[in-house]
Amino acid sequence: MSDNSEANIVIADALTLLLHNQHALAAAIEEVTKWLSESGVVSVGNNAMTAMETLDTNAQAMTDAIMRIRMS
Repeated sequence: MSDNSEANIVIADALTLLLHNQHALAAAIEEVTKWLSESGVVSVGNNAMTAMETLDTNAQAMTDAIMRIRMS
């Protein structure tokens, strides 16, 4: 295995861990958003939903990048 391949594996593994962290944060934000919305703090809930949409978009881009690294 070349040094480049080993480096790609390490990078992809690290990015995968960051992606898992991002999913965990999104789940936590979703729970807080639900609680806020049910408690009548709709504007804050809406802001949190916007943040979650950004997390989702970035998670997909990270997944795509990880797959490209793993295939190289």
